[in-house]
Amino acid sequence: MDLRLPRVRGLLRGPRRLLAAAAAVVVLAGAGTWTAAADDDAPPVHRTDRVMTVDDGVRLDTSYFTAGPAGRRPAVLLAHGFGGSKADVREQAESLARDGYAVLTWSARGFGRSTGKIGLNDPDGEVADVSRLLDWLAAQPQVRLDGKGDPRVGVAGASYGGAVALLSAGYDDRVDAIAPAITYWNLADALFPNGVFKKLWAGIFVNSGGGCRKFEDRLCRMYDRVAESGRPDPEARSLLEARSPSAVGDRIKVPTLLVQGQTDSLFPLGQADAAAKAIRANGAPVDVDWIAGGHDGGDMETDRVHSRVRQWFDRHLKDDKGAGTGPAFRVTRTGGVDSTDGEAQLRGASADRYPGLDNGRRTIALDGREQRFDNPAGASPPAVSALPGLGGSGGLAQLSSLGVGVSLDFPGQHARFESAPLRDDLRITGSPTVTVHVRSTRDDAVLFAKVYDVGPGGTGQVLPAQLVAPVRVEDAKAGKDVTITLPAIDHEVEKGHRLRLVLASTDLGYASPAAPATYTVSLEDGLRVPTAPGVTTAAAPLPAWVWWLPVAGAATALALLLTGRRRTATPAPDPALADVPLEITGLGKRYAGSADRYAVRELSFRVEKGQVLGLLGPNGAGKTTTLRMLMGLIKPDAGEIRVFGHAVRPGAPVLSRVGAFVEGAGFLPHLSGRENLELYWRATGRPPEDAHLDEALEIAGLGDALARAVRTYSQGMRQRLALAQAMLGLPDLLILDEPTNGLDPPQIREMREVMIRYAAGGRTVIVSSHLLSEVEQSCTHLVVMDRGRLVQAGPVGEIVGSGDTLLVGTATPVEEPVAEKVAALPGVASAVRTDDGLLVRLDAGGTASRLVAELVRLEVPVSSVGPHRRLEDAFLTLIGGTA
Repeated sequence: MDLRLPRVRGLLRGPRRLLAAAAAVVVLAGAGTWTAAADDDAPPVHRTDRVMTVDDGVRLDTSYFTAGPAGRRPAVLLAHGFGGSKADVREQAESLARDGYAVLTWSARGFGRSTGKIGLNDPDGEVADVSRLLDWLAAQPQVRLDGKGDPRVGVAGASYGGAVALLSAGYDDRVDAIAPAITYWNLADALFPNGVFKKLWAGIFVNSGGGCRKFEDRLCRMYDRVAESGRPDPEARSLLEARSPSAVGDRIKVPTLLVQGQTDSLFPLGQADAAAKAIRANGAPVDVDWIAGGHDGGDMETDRVHSRVRQWFDRHLKDDKGAGTGPAFRVTRTGGVDSTDGEAQLRGASADRYPGLDNGRRTIALDGREQRFDNPAGASPPAVSALPGLGGSGGLAQLSSLGVGVSLDFPGQHARFESAPLRDDLRITGSPTVTVHVRSTRDDAVLFAKVYDVGPGGTGQVLPAQLVAPVRVEDAKAGKDVTITLPAIDHEVEKGHRLRLVLASTDLGYASPAAPATYTVSLEDGLRVPTAPGVTTAAAPLPAWVWWLPVAGAATALALLLTGRRRTATPAPDPALADVPLEITGLGKRYAGSADRYAVRELSFRVEKGQVLGLLGPNGAGKTTTLRMLMGLIKPDAGEIRVFGHAVRPGAPVLSRVGAFVEGAGFLPHLSGRENLELYWRATGRPPEDAHLDEALEIAGLGDALARAVRTYSQGMRQRLALAQAMLGLPDLLILDEPTNGLDPPQIREMREVMIRYAAGGRTVIVSSHLLSEVEQSCTHLVVMDRGRLVQAGPVGEIVGSGDTLLVGTATPVEEPVAEKVAALPGVASAVRTDDGLLVRLDAGGTASRLVAELVRLEVPVSSVGPHRRLEDAFLTLIGGTA
């Protein structure tokens, strides 16, 4: 089975600076020079293919890429993944060449057209090859040098190639920066975690390499020995550790970008964590990025990762201090499925410091008595967690992030312990731990620990990322306390769900003892889960169309004018609505190709000056379609939209009084904030004095940041700049779609104040947002939509205050027995104590007056009674709980 990952370009390297360039490499005859096709605006890429013979007779197949004018530039070595070849990284190599790098790729020993046997990054083999490639780069006239024989060079690679990137920095001090991805720090720990043999992945390694005969003899003997016994021995561990980056961890002192996969049972997040700690301890800068995919499949985020690697090298190889390398820590989070294409929706979260795997721990109590279960003879049938090698862009591990469980535990072969339903949402970011007491009828026990997210009523059991933690417990006959570190994950457990700890005796991916045994386990404490509170969710990727839309619109209008095309007659302005920012009447829009399916249907509402209107509705409610029609981007099929009395049509002059911020804005990263705004305004073709740039900037509150390049901006600053762009010209009607995406609480508060300040001048703001609590504080009025129709419109207080929940204020705290009596009253659905009294929810037959009478009868010291309902409660009531 091929270990090459979907669209991932693996990388490879090697180090050791022991041989002179002349003796290290011989370039064979037959080298060819090629010119790669280039885009119209990009320089052509020149590729030269060579076969190099290193001193032990091994022949390495290489390709060298350059582009642009003559002159010296930094170099990059790109290594490929296990089972692949240099061809896998060609696309990335060409891209880096166009960005001003000299790029060298090669097929590692035993792969592609290269000869030699696979040594799993043997320091005397594959790693030494990298040093010889560095010698060759140092002799090239296009490569920038830091000294004689010392090229300015970075090394990047994924999986097998990622490890050689780390190893190269430890063995050869000429390496200046590295960007390893989805790789290992300690190969022995990866294949023999906690003394348990990861048999399926090990077998995939051997088979994808071409079988044992393709490996060095000692590696083949080691594999045969461990696969037969089912248990790693000290010699096997020693052999793999010597070929691991951890062996030279104290010598890796260069800037390191670590990209690791969340859906990866081969090299889980803990491998990158160990690397980050070791390299940072050496004083080197380290950034960590957890992507959505991994060796078990999922989205590899190839374009984003390649872009970040390039920026990392721009900063540390080109010495471009303005290059934005991204946050110190970033994690991609999956937020449901895009209904248009079925793809998982990804959103980033970040922190200015890497939190590690045990930051912000909380203890979750677990219930469960001492339990006994069996390890069956032959360890069969085995439980199922991950299915190694069954990856692809829709790998099984990705399903867990979408709420689909695929794991299987057999009755009588596991123990389980469960929490109470969670009272609040819980985001787990890192490695949970738990301490258990283990006894076995044999000397050793092998357990497989996993934590499930279990839905209400025991439904929807999901194993996050399909990851399990194996642990071997030696001398278990007498009983032993064992602290188990579970796999690192980033997973949100919703309020009302439970956490379930399962300890199983078997797992499909691992070797369990073949002899039957009985295990007895009990809990010693609760489940300790890390929450990494400093990690905040970022906005979704910003679409390019937001940036070029005004330019394209202006160009289209000009083309229509020049060709003399006639437009549909526009209705005359309505003088009675001249001061009304927006009136929508009978608006309808059918889905493309459908005569009877509507995205928006019979929608009517009106917005007055000075209002901040919140547009709410579940996914598919028609909000975005409505906004697009309001901005003149699409035409309605029925009804009309009038802005200040003028009917809205694509290109209508009245749209100059409308500003829009839709899913952020795309900016040119190398320009300052002010330069981006000035360029945007020039593209509209309107006079500079009409921009009111200073007034918009004062409202947005960007301050001195305007003079800095946008690539140095935080997410909050980018959002403010996007808002300032929408406010250019001080439009009378401002439309904002999810303006607080990706902002932390202080930034959200600041954005709220910006909207309120803008409307205070007599202008109008329409904001679409999923943050109901924020809408409740920011907006004066609401329009609630569901399935394309208007559900309710009106002031926020009127909509929120129309519920069936009452807040009963009391002069003294209410005791629980009294609350229970109130809950049992006729017409009362529930009663919950609060700090100020009681929160009482009435059923269909209950009334406030009857409740007050009953409270007086019960001698409850009532001081006030009033409606109490959050906007969330009102929203769910209005749409029937379909959000």
